Formats: sequence, C-alpha cells, structure tokens
Amino acid sequence: MPFDLGATVRLTAECRTPDGALTTAATAAVTVTLPDGTAVTPAAAETGTPGHYQADYVTTAPGRHSVRWLWTGPAAAYTDVFDVQEAAPPAILSLADARKHLNRVSTADDDELRFWIAATTRAVESFVGPVVARPFTEEHEVCRAATVVLRRTPVVAVTAVESVLTGAASYAVDSLGVDGDTGTVFRLDGGRLSGRLRFTYRAGRTVIGENISGAARIILQHLWETQRAGRGALPGGSQDYAVTEPIPGLGYAVPNRAVQLLEPDRLPPGVE
Repeated sequence: MPFDLGATVRLTAECRTPDGALTTAATAAVTVTLPDGTAVTPAAAETGTPGHYQADYVTTAPGRHSVRWLWTGPAAAYTDVFDVQEAAPPAILSLADARKHLNRVSTADDDELRFWIAATTRAVESFVGPVVARPFTEEHEVCRAATVVLRRTPVVAVTAVESVLTGAASYAVDSLGVDGDTGTVFRLDGGRLSGRLRFTYRAGRTVIGENISGAARIILQHLWETQRAGRGALPGGSQDYAVTEPIPGLGYAVPNRAVQLLEPDRLPPGVE
C-alpha cells in the first residue's frame, strides 16, 4: 500500500548464501532511488536475527521509489519498490464514510481500505471528470483565439496563465473570465489570447452530488468484496452489484447501478 508523504518507511531484506541460508554479511548497504532519479543511502543494520536487515527512510517526494540492497561477504542483492502518495491525495469518500458503508468496525484494514478509496475515486472521475477539487497544469498553443478550453471540468478557478516562451506576454488572472462548466477561458476586455500558454487552475466540485457519492459507495463495495473470495453474497443482491458488460479502460470494475447513477453527470465523448 502507498505510504503517506513524510512517513517513515521501514525497509527490510534478507541476506542469504548461494544455497539459501540466512547469514550475516561483511557489509550491507541500501540505496533508495526517488522518482526524480536522485538517490539516498539510509543506514542499514542487521536486526537481532542473523541475516535480517532493516533501514528506515523518511519519505520526501510522492511517486514510485526503487530500493536496492547489496551485501558483500557473501555477495548478494535484493531489489524492491514502494509508492508514496501525494500530501493531499484525492479521495471521493472519507475513511470514516467508507468504514461505515462497509460496516467495518475494526481499523485493521484501514491501509487497504484507503487504497480502494483511491481506486474508486479514479473510477468515478473517469466518468464525470474531477470530483475532488485540486490543481491541474496544462499547455495550449494559442494563435489569436477568443477563447481557450481547458481539458478538465468543472473549473473552480484559474490561478495562473504564463507564457512558456521567454520574453512573451503572460496574462493576469483578474483580466480573464472562465465558464466553470465548460472550462472556457476568455479575456474580459474582449481581446484575443496568443502564445504558448501554461494554464494552472483548480478543477473539481465544490459540492458533490448524492448520485456521485452514492455511485462511489457502490463501486467501493464492489471492489472491496470481489477481491475477498468466500465472504458471501454482496449486500443489495445482483441487481445493484451486477456487471453485465466490460467498460473500456475499467473492465468489470464498475457495477451497472453505479453507471446509472453517474449518467446525469457523465462526460461527453472525448472530454477528459
């Protein structure tokens, strides 16, 4: 499961001889490679059990990290990966809401549940666009156009419009208007936009409709139960949780009832 940004990751590995026996090595080193390609080498030490090694690393960047252990005397190696999520990852449901919907009293599965909340958020947003408001950045090549249409809607606010080219004009955000529903940006003075422009903006919903949050609960229930074989029938019966045909890009991850709930807010074809 992904780690929270700023959390300590305890890295563990075993040093073994060529015949597979655990052994104490002459030297042990571990290297963590961050998403930007930089590397750090936290202190590695053998635990109280011969051949078992660990190192603690405090996360500083979101994304995929690779881990490389190397020992000498004997020569051995081990490679692994771990993920770190954003400081404020988008989540369509709170952990408390998810627990309540799934009738989970224990907190033992919280990390796994947070993972499936993230997967549910992505599934819902593939239908209706951004739900959890957050920043986006994108570039547009504009040649004296009256409007620019941003790719993700609904747009809450445009926070910056900068020229990518050195010395070219940028635009003050208070000189621009935006249609939040369509993502259309325009100059308030009626002029035209030009240049290679980088738009930074927030997109998502300030109020999440019950049909969207309800669909999220159905998808979460479906994902939670289908990867737990032998736990009995799904609540609500086959009508709510049936998946009669695969959805492009999502397969059988979204039940029919959730699709029906999301239909009023579904994005037009070709819109992100």
